[in-house]
Amino acid sequence: MYEPIRTKSVHTTMAGSTTDFPHRSREEELDIQLAGHLAALLAVTDELRALAPSADLDTAATRLADQVARLRGGTAPARTSVTATAAEPHLAALHRRAHTLAGRALVVAASRADTAAAILTAERMDAHAAALEPRGVASR
Repeated sequence: MYEPIRTKSVHTTMAGSTTDFPHRSREEELDIQLAGHLAALLAVTDELRALAPSADLDTAATRLADQVARLRGGTAPARTSVTATAAEPHLAALHRRAHTLAGRALVVAASRADTAAAILTAERMDAHAAALEPRGVASR
């Protein structure tokens, strides 16, 4: 009833097997994932620094950039300058976003047993939670 396939499968390589292409290890995948979460946290931190400059955020941004560069083999993360234009509710939303990103990074850092990244992300979670408390905004 069905005609047999007459062409080679697109899923095979020239050598005839699919094991010829490189695979990333679990550790490499976790490094990539952690670097992505930390880079996203760095972007939010840079935005917070533009809206409400502080020495704590400056230090955090430097430490985050160092961790991203370490995970990416020395390649510095891309950073953009942000101009301050938003009001107070925007700050709370940014702190909530940063808290969430730090939490995600903490989970990956813990599964990868990266103590330096885990400590940094836990500190950032605490800092963003504290930034939300005085305003009466509960973090999730």
